[in-house]
Amino acid sequence: MFTSNIGRLRFFLYSLGLAVAETAVIVVCIVSTIGFQGLINSGPGPARQGMAGAVLIASLIFVVLRGNLASRRTRDANGRRWILWAYVALSAVYALLQAGVLLVVKFDDPESIPGGLNLLGLSIFGLWCAILWAKPVAGSNIDELTDVFEFDGPLPASTRTARTAVPAPRAAASAARVPPAPQPFGRPRPAGFGKRGI
Repeated sequence: MFTSNIGRLRFFLYSLGLAVAETAVIVVCIVSTIGFQGLINSGPGPARQGMAGAVLIASLIFVVLRGNLASRRTRDANGRRWILWAYVALSAVYALLQAGVLLVVKFDDPESIPGGLNLLGLSIFGLWCAILWAKPVAGSNIDELTDVFEFDGPLPASTRTARTAVPAPRAAASAARVPPAPQPFGRPRPAGFGKRGI
C-alpha cells in the first residue's frame, strides 16, 4: 500500500487528506497541552515548550507521510529526484520553523510573525505542483503511460510480444500438414509437358 505507484488524482486527494488531518492534529496538540486561551494569553518561552514540541513531532510525522506520497508519485511519473528531495527537505524545515513560531509569537504584535515562513510555504507548494503535474516521457514505458490515466485493468500484450508469438501457430500448422497422396504402382509418368513416354 505504501510502496505502489500513484497517479495524479490519487496524489492530489491523498495530499488534501493529509493537509486536513495535519491541521486537525495540530489543533488537538494545542488544545490538549495549553489550549487556545493559554496560547493567546501566555508569553513566549518555557510555558509553550510542551505545546511546540507536540506540534513539531506531529508535523514531522506528516512530513514523512507526504514524503512517501511524493516519492511514489515521482516514481510513477519518472520525475526528477532533486524536486522530491527539495520538497521533503523544505517541508521538514517548514515544520521546524512552524513549531518555533508557535513558541515565540506574540499575538498582540503582528510584526512578530516572520514573513519568510509564507515564502517557504509558497516554495513548497510550487514543488508539490511540479510533482503533481509531472508526466512520463511518451513512449518510454507502457506502465508509466497507463498510470497517467489511472488504468487499473490488465494491459494488452505489446506488439513485440505479438510478433514473437506469431511463428508458433505457423510451426504448429506446418507440423500438422497432411502427407501427400500415395502414388500409383508402376513406373512413374515422365515429367515432360505434352509428350508421352516410350
